Amino acid sequence: MKALTGNLLRDGEAVFWSRGAWVPRFGDAQLFDDEVGAEAAEASAKSAQTVVVDPYLIDVIQSDGLWAPLSFRERIRALGPSNHPQHGKQALGGDDIAALKHAGGAARSTGRVNLIKRK
Repeated sequence: MKALTGNLLRDGEAVFWSRGAWVPRFGDAQLFDDEVGAEAAEASAKSAQTVVVDPYLIDVIQSDGLWAPLSFRERIRALGPSNHPQHGKQALGGDDIAALKHAGGAARSTGRVNLIKRK
């Protein structure tokens, strides 16, 4: 399964594609179970880049009956710009926010970590 995401031009907030429009909550995102539909939505979003910066597809998994991004980075983006539960999207609560906070399964990093050796 995949979802389409991007960042709003006006404030950088992460948004998600849902049937031709951008929505602020991951729980309202349209999920694609086929590559053709996902790529068509991505092409449509990229052709009208007046609202978001470089939209892209992300992998999603089901965790405890709810959907969440597979990568840890995307889970953080979906929760909003703050790590404090009383700010941003987290303050609004709901099942989708709970799923993002407690998603189990194969969360993975999408980048490399460079460790710094201390002398």
